[in-house]
Amino acid sequence: MQTIRVWDLPTRLFHWLLAAAVVGLVITANVGGNWMTWHLRLGYAVLTLLLFRLAWGFVGGHWSRFGSFLYAPSSVLAYLRGRAKPEHRVGHTPLGALSVFALLLILLAQVTTGLMSDDEISFFGPLVRFVSGDTVALATSYHKNVGKFIVIALVVLHVAAIVFYKWVKKDNLVRPMVVGDKQVAPGLALPQASDSLATRALALMILVVCGGAVTWLVQLGNAF
Repeated sequence: MQTIRVWDLPTRLFHWLLAAAVVGLVITANVGGNWMTWHLRLGYAVLTLLLFRLAWGFVGGHWSRFGSFLYAPSSVLAYLRGRAKPEHRVGHTPLGALSVFALLLILLAQVTTGLMSDDEISFFGPLVRFVSGDTVALATSYHKNVGKFIVIALVVLHVAAIVFYKWVKKDNLVRPMVVGDKQVAPGLALPQASDSLATRALALMILVVCGGAVTWLVQLGNAF
């Protein structure tokens, strides 16, 4: 077996921070009360992380770039039939890629509707002032009654897939996301993910810019 760097440090940190934030969002939403203050803060954190991941999908390490796991339908079918190319089993698999894109889209929809939601008690998103009452009602309904359960379902499905790969396919997906490296079959000419100090500095700058953009958005809403 040969060892290659698959997940760079920024991707790994994004993954675990997003997981922690999403769990926190679900908990605070169900507890309610004063915990909604933390719900809002965690929502802003998730939006920052998602914006970072969108940018990192173009300039990050090889296996973190969207181009490395944008698969044609034929590749998905080949994977389901057990005939996937070896390189399609290294980073995000064709099936795993669908899960990643679904999570990103659903989480973006959830935080966006959260920015326009109003609980009609004491908490409302910073964009409420800029949209119509009908839009606020629709966003609030989706955020509380639809999106939340889709997020939970996708997270459960994601965890179930990890367990399935671990115990049935004997493929540990968690370890590479912790240490960054993965063992693959020898002889394969596979690219290493760039994970240098310069790469990490770039990731930090992107994160700061994303955080600044979210802060500006929140302050813009609170300024009125």
